[in-house]
Amino acid sequence: MRRMSAADIVITPEDRPGVRSGEPPHAPKPPKQPKQPRATAQAAAPRGRGRRRAQRYRLDLSPVQKFAAIGVAVTALFVGGASLWQSGVLQRAWRDTGDSVLHLTALAGFRTTEITVAGRRRIPTDQIVSALGARHGDPILGLDIAAARDRLEALPGIRAAVIERRLPGSLHLVIVEREPVALWQYEGVYTLVDRDGKVIPGSIEGFEDLPLVVGEGAGARADELLTMLSSEPDLAARVKAATRVGNRRWNLTLDDIRTGLEVRLPEIEPEVAWTRLAELERSKGLASRPLAMIDMRVPDRLVLRPGRDLPQSAERPPQASSPLPPAPGLGKED
Repeated sequence: MRRMSAADIVITPEDRPGVRSGEPPHAPKPPKQPKQPRATAQAAAPRGRGRRRAQRYRLDLSPVQKFAAIGVAVTALFVGGASLWQSGVLQRAWRDTGDSVLHLTALAGFRTTEITVAGRRRIPTDQIVSALGARHGDPILGLDIAAARDRLEALPGIRAAVIERRLPGSLHLVIVEREPVALWQYEGVYTLVDRDGKVIPGSIEGFEDLPLVVGEGAGARADELLTMLSSEPDLAARVKAATRVGNRRWNLTLDDIRTGLEVRLPEIEPEVAWTRLAELERSKGLASRPLAMIDMRVPDRLVLRPGRDLPQSAERPPQASSPLPPAPGLGKED
């Protein structure tokens, strides 16, 4: 670079940086290419990396699709739980845990050391203990009171039962036995029945003086019969047997079980006929006359049979094993 004066500055080609000798002195400088912006995902995406990811993977589901997805998840959970339950894994784990806890309570003193029973008269003790399902030394908290009560009340001779757990080690039972109200004779066999018609197992010894009901269905209708008879107590005291005829109506035997007076009651409204008989007895002494039979099956008429001869249908020899003679009239007259 040559200096001409203080006002003029001339730059020669040699003085320009990057120019080699031999180049034309005034070679045009190639135009600069404008910088192209880098098209990247970062420039196109909204700010925030977390927001980009959320928008990138967001699923727009309709309500029906959402409901279907929830249903699939619940079904999978239910099927998995059912499979575990059927495999027995959950039951065994629960039982083992419960058994361990009950064992600890027994070690702490909560075990059965005493069983007392109130109200027992006829039911064998071994039946009660077996139905209770508890033994001495068992964890007293492990007894299912409701299930034990159901087992006791399922015994034929027990009407109701109450179980008290008296901690730490006593079980107290209060039972109500079925009260026999009649003897039921059917096919030559005598059994005791209560007011519900339930058969009470065991011996009939000591109950031979109870009213005797005879025939098919007579045991189940004993309460109905006794309720009717109780409306006229004086005449009811003379009834020794009642035979169920065709499981439809009653024949009563008064005074003597073999040679007594037979009274045939109607199928419909037998209580009306019974009240009428009591009134005739009070006014005319009808049932005290030497009659063999009074037929009251027709409402406005009485059919009388004189004498005290036993009807031929009732002639049956007593069985050797029977403590009572067979009842008369097993329903051949309809």
